[in-house]
Amino acid sequence: MKKTVCIFLIIAVAYMTIFTGLSGCSRLVYNFEEIERRHQPGKPIVDFLPAPEPEPETEQLLIERIICTSDKDGDGINDLDDIVEGARKDIENKPRYTDGYYDGGYPPDNEGVCTDVIWRALKNAGYILKDMIDEDIRKNTDLYPRVQGRPDPNIDFRRVKNLRVFFDRFATTLTTEIIPMDVENLKEWQAGDIVVFDDPMEHIAIISDKRNEYGVPYIIHNCGPYTQENDMLIYWHENYSPIIAHYRFPKEISLQTEKER
Repeated sequence: MKKTVCIFLIIAVAYMTIFTGLSGCSRLVYNFEEIERRHQPGKPIVDFLPAPEPEPETEQLLIERIICTSDKDGDGINDLDDIVEGARKDIENKPRYTDGYYDGGYPPDNEGVCTDVIWRALKNAGYILKDMIDEDIRKNTDLYPRVQGRPDPNIDFRRVKNLRVFFDRFATTLTTEIIPMDVENLKEWQAGDIVVFDDPMEHIAIISDKRNEYGVPYIIHNCGPYTQENDMLIYWHENYSPIIAHYRFPKEISLQTEKER
C-alpha cells in the first residue's frame, strides 16, 4: 500500500495538483499537453492514474439489486435507472471541469463540476434539483451554514455542503462503510445512489450500476478533466477524503429487490 501511494504521489507531482473552487468540489488539475501526448483514442482519459496491482481471480458475486418502482417523469424508466442514465449522458457531453459562476445558475452543457453531474442526473429522472434546493433554502436559510444567511440561487445548488443539507432532509441516509466481497454490505450500494466525500477534497458522485470483481460499484463524477465513470469509490475514500454521506433520493422512493450477477 505504501509503495502504491508513493508511486501515485510521484505521478501527481508530474501531472496534477489539487484544487477546490466556488462549488466546494475538488478536482485534479491536469497537465493537458501530457494527457494528449499519452492518451490513445478509445482509451480512458485517466489511464495515467496509478493502476491497482493485479489480484487473484475471484468467484463472481451475486448481489441483490434494488429495483425502484417510482417513475417521476413517466418515461417508463424507474427513477434510479433514470439517474444513472442521466449521469452517463453527462459523460457523453464531455463537460470540461470548469468551476465558474453563472447568471441563472446553470453552466453550459460543455462545462461543469462534480455537483453538476448530480443535478443533471436527477433532471433526467424528472427532478429539478435547483428549484427544490432554492425553495428549501428560502424557507430554512438557517439550516444551510454554507449560505451564510445570504441565499444565492446562482450558485447554492452547486455547492457540496448545501447538497448534503438538502439530501440529509429529503433522501434516505445509508451506510458509509464499503466492504469488498461482503454481499450484505455491497447490496446497500445501489446504482443511482449518491455518495459524498468529506474535506480536504470535498466531492460528490453518482453510484454506477457497474461493479468491479469485488462487488464495489464504480462512480460517475467530474473531478477533471471531464465527467467519467471509473473504479474510484474506495480509492478516493482511502487516498483523498473519507466517505461522509451516502443517499438514495427521494426518501419516499418505492423499492423491491432482485438478484443480479
